[in-house]
Amino acid sequence: MEYDGHTALIVVDVQNDFADPKGSLYVRGGEQVLAVANREIAAARAAGAFVAFSQDWHPESTPHFQKDGGVWPVHCVRDSWGAAFVPGLDVAGAEVIQKGTGGEDGYSAFTVRDPTSGEPQATRLGSLLKVHAVERVVIIGLATDYCVKDTALDALRLGYPITVLAGAVRAVDLQRGDGDRALDAVRAAGGTVA
Repeated sequence: MEYDGHTALIVVDVQNDFADPKGSLYVRGGEQVLAVANREIAAARAAGAFVAFSQDWHPESTPHFQKDGGVWPVHCVRDSWGAAFVPGLDVAGAEVIQKGTGGEDGYSAFTVRDPTSGEPQATRLGSLLKVHAVERVVIIGLATDYCVKDTALDALRLGYPITVLAGAVRAVDLQRGDGDRALDAVRAAGGTVA
């Protein structure tokens, strides 16, 4: 991937609960993203690109969790091992966008949604891209069929040309093929999958 000073690399949710086989919402193959992510982070920084990380950061109880009426098992509870970035991920000095901090559904790094009303609210990522004069976005991380897809679609909605690096994402695949369908949705919306 070619980076420059007008590119943003968004690293989505490379956290223990998703990327470690002991994680509560382990994404099969998620641990393989670390090496590729670090390679892309190094290349982006060397070229002067803006690098940001998203991080699920849930309270102990949230309508997002099955135990509280939601869809997902408990995961990425703030200040827990599961919510921490995978050891070795080069996060030093980067912007971190925490999602779901107030119990919202936080799939996209750009928006969170009230779990009851569905009302969207912007995170600070969009403002950061403007401050850094970003013109295009590259997206990597976990999971293809949820947070990566929603981040990509939001970036496109905001007018950014985007590329999802297929070798640097992995899917939950609750239904077989969900990851492929997510990448198809990104392409259909005008994004590039490389």
